[in-house]
Amino acid sequence: MIILFLTMTLNTILVSGSSLSDKVDQNPPNMYKNPEEKAKIYCSHSIATWNRILWYKQSDRQLQYLGNMVAGSALPESGLDEDVTIGGSADEGRNCTLTINSVSVSSSAVYFCAAGQTQGTPAYFGKGTKLTVLETGQPVTPPTVKIFPPSAKECRNKKDDIRKKTLVCVASGFYPDHVSVSWEKNGNGVKDGVATDSAAKRTPDKTYRITSRLRVPADDYNKLGNTFKCIVSFYNGTENVLRHASIKSIQGKSEGGMTKEKYLKHLQNAKLSYGVLIVKSCIYGAFIGFLVWKLQSSARKYS
Repeated sequence: MIILFLTMTLNTILVSGSSLSDKVDQNPPNMYKNPEEKAKIYCSHSIATWNRILWYKQSDRQLQYLGNMVAGSALPESGLDEDVTIGGSADEGRNCTLTINSVSVSSSAVYFCAAGQTQGTPAYFGKGTKLTVLETGQPVTPPTVKIFPPSAKECRNKKDDIRKKTLVCVASGFYPDHVSVSWEKNGNGVKDGVATDSAAKRTPDKTYRITSRLRVPADDYNKLGNTFKCIVSFYNGTENVLRHASIKSIQGKSEGGMTKEKYLKHLQNAKLSYGVLIVKSCIYGAFIGFLVWKLQSSARKYS
């Protein structure tokens, strides 16, 4: 999907999600800093003859222009709240840098670069850098992940008349909110039926919580052997670490069917009943044999 932004002050169309955006490289994707530290973000592109890179800050759904670099000439925006420096080169294959010289909590945002040519032509976004300025006394903490099974009373989907089951994955207790959530079924990635919160939510204990849901056909959920896994990727300041939780399909109940536990219980009861019946039959047979023998012995005695 292509998203267009029109920045009237620069007469520039900003484009993300196109093939040319893949030729814009921005690093690092994640960054943690303490207050008053310096943060530096790198941007380069591999588009021949292009020599212009623009920088933006996205916070609270607002996109703020920070300045641009044309070839080797920096043109920072005036009147910014933050002390930023644009350096390097915007030519193909070269690094252009955005430096925030002394970060504060208000510096926490997603920063984007965009490569372009002259004014009035499209500029293509990089993937962004998420910067978090850490709060004093708040340690970096990975999430705890749990999966909750579907409700036994979940309704049939009215649109396609198919009964489905919803698995709910909750990641909680993490700080800061540099996470992404994905699902797997039997080790293979799943995207259909996934709905994840657009952003993690802050909790009273100053950590974060995010919820993701996976809807699958009831028959798929109840097929013995299926395993569903929720995977949460968390950036710990050095690397992305994974936390996950899994649930197997034995908890569910299919239409007109029974769970594995109930099936095994019925099978065990049937085996026990059959065994008791065999024992009773043997005892009854022995008793009848004894009576026959007794009668035959009595007959021989009186003959």
